[in-house]
Amino acid sequence: MTASPTTAPPRGATLREERSGDALLLRFGGRLDAAGATALWDAAVSRLDALEPARLTVDATELAYCDGSGFALLSALEDRQIARGAEFELVGLGDELADIFELVRTPAGAAPRGSGPAEPAPSFVSRFGESVAELDASLRRLIAFTGELAAAFAWAVAHPRRVRWNDVLQIASQAGSSALPIILLVGFLMGLILAFQSVIQLRWFAAEIFTADAVGLSLIRELGALMTAVILAGRSGSAFAAELGTMKVNEELDALTTMGLEPVRFLVVTRVLAGVTVTPFLVCFFNLAGLLGGLVVLMSIGYPAITFYQRVVYMVGLHDLFGGLVKAVVFGVLVTAIGCLRGLETGQGARAVGESATSAVVSGIVLITMADGILSVIYYVLDI
Repeated sequence: MTASPTTAPPRGATLREERSGDALLLRFGGRLDAAGATALWDAAVSRLDALEPARLTVDATELAYCDGSGFALLSALEDRQIARGAEFELVGLGDELADIFELVRTPAGAAPRGSGPAEPAPSFVSRFGESVAELDASLRRLIAFTGELAAAFAWAVAHPRRVRWNDVLQIASQAGSSALPIILLVGFLMGLILAFQSVIQLRWFAAEIFTADAVGLSLIRELGALMTAVILAGRSGSAFAAELGTMKVNEELDALTTMGLEPVRFLVVTRVLAGVTVTPFLVCFFNLAGLLGGLVVLMSIGYPAITFYQRVVYMVGLHDLFGGLVKAVVFGVLVTAIGCLRGLETGQGARAVGESATSAVVSGIVLITMADGILSVIYYVLDI
């Protein structure tokens, strides 16, 4: 075995070389930081390329310090050995530094240590089973959250003075009055489009006047509550999810729990109460704007406003109005509750907050559609 002189660059980094046949031993010592690694890099790599040993052993026993620059040098030596199909061994590195090295190393042409062969793509049956299991877990969380929310509402009814009504009013203002412009705009355009499309078809039968019946009944009984809930899902539901999700990422929810405050009772109840309160009012404004849009179309083809009013009053009854408002209350609960649930389920990181907001919108629209279908069947059975 032969040994080369010690290389001692600035700041105390050292490199010694020992050869034994086709094996090469490199001993690093001192501080392998940015300055030390830079000074030793060319010497270590050039000797390795010149000798091309069948086995390279790096001894880090004498290292007093090693940072990212030092790990980059060690990883570069390993890459070169593996690239030429030779052996590499690192000895003498402490457990803590060895764990860090495992994270930063990327051997060329080889998978990281501890990783096996690439797993085959999952089959259709496997993917279907995972989807079913995920759906089952989501339904379980939804049922558990429903129970927690019901218990929190029971507590709020029993202790109304302990409910944070100032927060309820503030959230109702954000979700209600702030959403009124978009509600009026979409409602007016919806009534305009419905009336215009109806007039085109009814003109074949000289029955354009019945456009008022179609617009009034479809808006007040069905579309008013449905479209308002969809708008709230995209606006308020996602906002609730993002707000609670950010609080969870910042560990504010954990702080509330530590102080003995339940997040569902402290944060969710106020938001659901605000959503349930403002949704029926927003539906009424949506319906009025939609009727105004239908009126504009009927007046444009020569019908007076009083005729439109009489047809709507004749066709739409109080049971239609109350049926739409009941849907509004149900949709308001679903939109706000699912938004809060997705916020409470947020993972870690800023990306998780965005995913929660997106999931709140999608889940809210799906639940709204399902609830609308169920209520429509119930109305039909009860002859409402």
